[in-house]
Amino acid sequence: MYDGGKIITGLVIGVGLLLFPVFYNAGKAAKAPERVLTEKAKAAQKCVEPISFMKTEHMKMLDEWRQQVVRDDVRYYKSTSGKEYYKGLQTTCLDCHSNKSKFCDQCHDYVGVDPYCWDCHIEPKENQ
Repeated sequence: MYDGGKIITGLVIGVGLLLFPVFYNAGKAAKAPERVLTEKAKAAQKCVEPISFMKTEHMKMLDEWRQQVVRDDVRYYKSTSGKEYYKGLQTTCLDCHSNKSKFCDQCHDYVGVDPYCWDCHIEPKENQ
């Protein structure tokens, strides 16, 4: 092993370059956005399901709703609280969460996802 010094130097430089982004951004994580609710959502004080569920599972729920409405013509959802809701992004969800830029877009931008809701649905016009 005549080139041991060169190999070790190369490994140290390689590991340093590999770990540079981790150390460079350490402690600089962006703060999670605050939920901005409309007055109607504040007055209702509850969503279709509990907030913890909606934060993590809303996209799966909307995807299931889409499948059930389009393919099976099942248009009502019974929540865990027992209340029935009409399955509709624009009539149910956007009725309370109509401030898309402050409610939807902030969180989707934060986590880096680009939902395809607006491929079929009309984007809501925001009230100033």
